[in-house]
Amino acid sequence: MSPESQAPEALPSRRRRAPRGGRHRGDESFLLPPNSPTLVLAVPGPARHAGTAIAAELARLVEIEHTGQPARYGHLEGDEASLTAVLAGLRGADGELAAVVVPLSTGPDPRMDAALHAAVTAAPVHAVAAEPLGPHPLIAEALHDRLADAGLARADRIRLMTMVTAASGVIVATPGDATAVRQAEVTGVLLASRLAAPVFTASLNDESSVKAATEQLRAAGAASIALAPHLIGPEPEAALAAPAAASVGAAASTPLGAHPALARLAALRYVEALSLALAD
Repeated sequence: MSPESQAPEALPSRRRRAPRGGRHRGDESFLLPPNSPTLVLAVPGPARHAGTAIAAELARLVEIEHTGQPARYGHLEGDEASLTAVLAGLRGADGELAAVVVPLSTGPDPRMDAALHAAVTAAPVHAVAAEPLGPHPLIAEALHDRLADAGLARADRIRLMTMVTAASGVIVATPGDATAVRQAEVTGVLLASRLAAPVFTASLNDESSVKAATEQLRAAGAASIALAPHLIGPEPEAALAAPAAASVGAAASTPLGAHPALARLAALRYVEALSLALAD
């Protein structure tokens, strides 16, 4: 069935295409019907170079690799490139869904969720909010890649090469409180399975939490520890990762940034939210 023959309200169909090489090949790719609601990425914090660059690259990956439709992004704070302005600039027929807003968040965040839902509610067009990107196995995949990029983990468990810099224990450090830490524990378990090494979670907002995770890893026999920031990059807590690692003598990988797995997750969350909206 061609895209032109599909009704605008039809659900997206999986796109079959010839495999191609490269890191950005997506497994969750969909051919969206014409006039599908716009996918809008909600970026935490105000517009700034790092957050804007990450959001722009993820939007590019989403539209080129996964949906075939333009994707946009808007910030949840400030007037510059704001989510409110992006939603106000969209056009949609009365009652028709014009946008699905996907938060750039690795897990539930009460402050971000409140700002996102306020923007969606105030929008002059019909819009809905999708779920956060995580927890999801793809987050663990992205954390693994960032640890490998920093030389703190093997790229996979099959290659038996020696890496003297590889950590023997990992702290998944997440923004937020004890609830956020419990959410991140799902990712920690998945990451531990990938690394075949102990992984504990901690809050970047609580220095004692990071120290407690370090003590647990030491007790488990970890001689060298790595801190993996469980965040994308625009979050205010991104600045806390390096000092937190230094305070316990750990190395640190970089935030997830514009990892292709996050683009796949954004497309997946879009389709999930769109399916629910069309079913109502």
